[in-house]
Amino acid sequence: MFPFNVRVNPSRSNRLQGRANISGQTVTTGNTSVPIANSGNVEYISNITLGGQTIAVMLDTGSSDLWVTGNNIQATETGKSTTLSYAVGQAKGNILTATLQFDNYTVDNQAFLLVTDTSSFSTDIYEQGYAGLIGLGPNSGSVIRSKVDSDAGDAVLNRIFEQNKTTQNYISFLLNRAGDSNESFIGQLTISEVVPGYENITNQPRLSVEMVAGLINENQHWQILTDKDNGVTGPDGRVIDISSIVPKAPDGTLVAVIDSGFTLPQVPRAVSDAIYGRVQGAVYDTTQQFWTLPCGQLLNISFNFGGVNIPIHPLDTVNNDFHYKDSNGNPACVGAFQPITSAFSLLGTYDMILGMGFLRNTYTLLDYGNWVDLSSNDRSNPYVQFLPVTNVEDAVADFIRVRLAGVDTTGAPQYDLLPVSQMQHSPISEQEKKKAYEEMILSRWPYILVGCLAFVIIVIGLIVWRCCCRRRAKKRVASFIPGHGMDNAYMSLEEQSGKRHHGPGYIVDNGYDAGKHGYRPMN
Repeated sequence: MFPFNVRVNPSRSNRLQGRANISGQTVTTGNTSVPIANSGNVEYISNITLGGQTIAVMLDTGSSDLWVTGNNIQATETGKSTTLSYAVGQAKGNILTATLQFDNYTVDNQAFLLVTDTSSFSTDIYEQGYAGLIGLGPNSGSVIRSKVDSDAGDAVLNRIFEQNKTTQNYISFLLNRAGDSNESFIGQLTISEVVPGYENITNQPRLSVEMVAGLINENQHWQILTDKDNGVTGPDGRVIDISSIVPKAPDGTLVAVIDSGFTLPQVPRAVSDAIYGRVQGAVYDTTQQFWTLPCGQLLNISFNFGGVNIPIHPLDTVNNDFHYKDSNGNPACVGAFQPITSAFSLLGTYDMILGMGFLRNTYTLLDYGNWVDLSSNDRSNPYVQFLPVTNVEDAVADFIRVRLAGVDTTGAPQYDLLPVSQMQHSPISEQEKKKAYEEMILSRWPYILVGCLAFVIIVIGLIVWRCCCRRRAKKRVASFIPGHGMDNAYMSLEEQSGKRHHGPGYIVDNGYDAGKHGYRPMN
């Protein structure tokens, strides 16, 4: 996904420990979908069959590689190995190939990474309910692909679409919310089909994927632009002022990455502060780098893409999945929309990562289009479509029922937002300042390169111009010396007066010899 094999953490579970057991319903709807298990709103998991073994893998639209752990997988060695680096640890091992089954599709000789040591991860993946990860991002982001000199190294979805040329190159998914028994849908993923009852998604605006430069296309994501000057609406109903770090992003927009492998969304610090900084009792945890606040605080926010407003459920805005306690040991909730710190876009290609806390509020369709090299079916540019699934009024009722045990205290004075003049701002750590500076330099490398080249050209031009000026100056001096360059420019006094030239000088009317040794009287 990233150049230099760097990838942001897939779940942020190094900071926030989720529930161990898988909760939420899963179901197979005929042959149209892959059931998705919800592990405490921390990971979304489905099964694949690889080399004859059924393996639970996390679904991750933010990366492009397949890695698993386990034994007795019928696979073939490739003689190659690699390391996939994540903020929560590294997945490293040998690259093998095996037959893979996903949904109703079978792929022969699919390359994957067999990980034998998971000790570098800061969380127990088995306790979280999965034993691998399937990347659903663009093929260009695959590290394994760069190591394997064959089609076997391509990303799983790329291979599925290439061998099924009559299918359309898209997936869609619904992510359910654990702990919300009133939710009307179940978690599921489809390939080349839509979930029954949600067909209207194909009529939603097609949000063009923002493409990164060819030199850094390993950093390509499912990334789209927010609406101009109306991208994020805060809890007071006002639009939050935003500014992109992406050099070519239009003014008033943010570049958002759609990443189902990220538990808590990462947004610009100014956006996070605008959401949580006016809450009474809110405290920014500088160690964990997120806002904490009273669990009874109801906050309604929304995002706008392609003219479509996507409300965020207040249970997702103020998160209670991690049983967090403040410094006094009292229960508190986590502001789910965290300041983007460890997930910096080191090449300045995006501003925020909209993870599970956002995606639970949409039915999402990702169309790979011409990212699939050999597909004859879909040559369009990749795009994203959102169908909002959160109703604001119903969501408020859910919040009161789930978080407040059915007693509506949302209008109590302690939940009133503070005036803007009293808004808190989260501090920026020295490490973040360094990362921000590095991002600024790296994201603007094309402009810096052009500037350096222009400077060199200007310096060379000045040197050449100076040399030419000196040469011309020498020629001008030479032209004023008798006998140099201009035969008829000067005549000797002998020629002028008819007198004979004597000695080193010449005869002048006043009787002085203007020789090189000065003036002296003539005898």
